[in-house]
Amino acid sequence: MNVDVTPAALGQTSEDPHRYTAGLAPRGRLIGIDAGTKTLGLALSDVTRTIASPLETILRTKFTADARRLMHLCAEHDVQGLVLGLPRNLDGREGPRAQATRAMARNFNKLTLLPILLWDERLTTALAERMLIDADQSRKRRSEVIDKLAATLILQSALDRFGQDRE
Repeated sequence: MNVDVTPAALGQTSEDPHRYTAGLAPRGRLIGIDAGTKTLGLALSDVTRTIASPLETILRTKFTADARRLMHLCAEHDVQGLVLGLPRNLDGREGPRAQATRAMARNFNKLTLLPILLWDERLTTALAERMLIDADQSRKRRSEVIDKLAATLILQSALDRFGQDRE
């Protein structure tokens, strides 16, 4: 199989995991983002890009403040790239939320050289909710952690794909 692995340029967005990883250093953390209308759920990978862990939830205010917090976390954890969940409809089409996510990626590209991978996030929030219910978490507790758990699922699925590509 001949796959074009021309790296994604720094500060650019890609939907191709091969292209995205070709532009990254072999080791380094990534941040996964579940972008909701009220919050940004964040997850952080380990430096080997094997395991994703919940990081935090940013309550959204203005893009500038939200981006400042995210960039601070990127610097603090020496992050090499971002994996932004792209909320497609079940049939694969993109609606208003996906368009808003693409706009967010474009706005991040203006602020940072970190490459961004748009990653299909269909059903991750529903899966996160199911996991929390199965774990017998209260409704209040679920609302506190759902977004960063969804971000963890988004990032972990991307990491799993990267691992398959390495094998």
